[in-house]
Amino acid sequence: MAKELVINQTHNETRIALIENGDISDFLLDRGSVNEKPSVGNIYLGKVLRVLPGMQSAFVDIGYEKAAFLYVNDAYIPTLEEQRDMARRLAELEESRSKMPKQGEVIPDEFSTLSETVDLKYRSDLKIQEIIKEGDQILVQIAKEPIATKGPRITRHITLAGRYIVYMPFIEHIGVSRRIESDEERERLKGILDNIRPEGKGIIARTVAEGQSHKTLKADYSLLSKLWKDIQKKEESTKSSKLVHQDFNFIQRALRDITDEDVSSIVVDDKNNFKVVEKFIAKYLPNMKGRVKLYEDSQPLFESYNIDVEIERALSNKVYLRSGGALNIDQTEALVSIDVNTGKFVGKRTLEETILKTNLEAVKEIAYQLRLRNCGGIIIIDFIDMEKEEHREQVYNTLLDALRKDRSKTNVLPISGLGLVEMTRKRTRDTLTRLISEPCPYCEGTGKVKSVNSICYEIVREIIKKMKTSKSPSISVFTHPEVSAQLTGQDFEIIEQLEELHGKQLSIRADNSYHIEQYEIFI
Repeated sequence: MAKELVINQTHNETRIALIENGDISDFLLDRGSVNEKPSVGNIYLGKVLRVLPGMQSAFVDIGYEKAAFLYVNDAYIPTLEEQRDMARRLAELEESRSKMPKQGEVIPDEFSTLSETVDLKYRSDLKIQEIIKEGDQILVQIAKEPIATKGPRITRHITLAGRYIVYMPFIEHIGVSRRIESDEERERLKGILDNIRPEGKGIIARTVAEGQSHKTLKADYSLLSKLWKDIQKKEESTKSSKLVHQDFNFIQRALRDITDEDVSSIVVDDKNNFKVVEKFIAKYLPNMKGRVKLYEDSQPLFESYNIDVEIERALSNKVYLRSGGALNIDQTEALVSIDVNTGKFVGKRTLEETILKTNLEAVKEIAYQLRLRNCGGIIIIDFIDMEKEEHREQVYNTLLDALRKDRSKTNVLPISGLGLVEMTRKRTRDTLTRLISEPCPYCEGTGKVKSVNSICYEIVREIIKKMKTSKSPSISVFTHPEVSAQLTGQDFEIIEQLEELHGKQLSIRADNSYHIEQYEIFI
């Protein structure tokens, strides 16, 4: 499976794409300094500003322009005794779940926070006002970066990610990434982690830990353990809301989180970034030494890999399939809706086979677009209706397989009787659309403007109102050229009738600077 990591630098903008068999498996973008906004993984000493019992949450000042949001599950750190009780309950729950039929859940995410695994019985008893109070200083970590008008979401469940393991100083737990499928390898890693882990601490083996030795994992743990001690010292010496630990920079995080042994080359088009990558590789990924290449061709790097073309496709509401079918993708604040249709594809045999082929092709493109666009929250997929149960099952299973490549946690429900799939996808950073584009100032993000005909009648109604109340002999109307053209063209008869009826002169003038819905009436 050929993989390449491509890193492009344009002034303060850094773009990173992971290419797998010609497709973009992951795309990351950063503009400006990492200090400008809180990044996932950064740790702050924050001050509680407000506790909201009604929402079971709190707002915390971390030194950023927007207060951070802390939910009750992320605010509570269970005692060691409670954690062990939870572990027993979860083990019982997992055992009972293993005997039940699968519901299509795909969870490859190895960074699940404690709030996602805490026993529901404990959650229902938690009260934010009993955990923290206004004025408290607490150590918190960024769980979700600020998105649009929302401030960052934070947690007190600190995790420190190394190359091979994740260290949890407050949680007693041993875990192995669910992407490691071999039972034998999972047991081997658990044995190593159990030997490394001190009592009361937690360690999770990351996907790249597969096949690594006890010595390698121990060295990774030692680095993280030392880092945690340094963070504790900074916490003790810090008095105000302040950053106490900054995670790796943007490029280093990408190398740590999405680069593995399957990456055959890392292509960089900036000399300074080339040095950063080589230094990181030498320290953390020595097995990949010699795979870093400096790109010096005249053709832009992303253009040569056709990445720019794919990004443009990802910004469009309509994505065409190779067969001639198409996806209509609409992203809103509440959810993402994806509609599958056959388009120009008419098939060669029966209608049912045409529909099945289109839906199967759509599945792969949908999984790809969700990753590339970084869609999150509730996602509704409207497949073309399939009459045969085996076809619905085939499409559903193909979707689950396609989503296994996704690093973000997804939860997928079976196809409903209406041909809909309901799913959720975890998102910790902004979508591609929000990063690259902004709401249209013309339509203000609605995607629609009033028709010229509607604006003309609106103006006529306003003119009638002014004529009835004004004593001035003339009225001037300034409007968009298209609206002006209709008022002085096909609607001119209406203007003449108004002048004759009210005995006033109307002057219609065009102004190129006006929004199509904008107009002004002067008396």
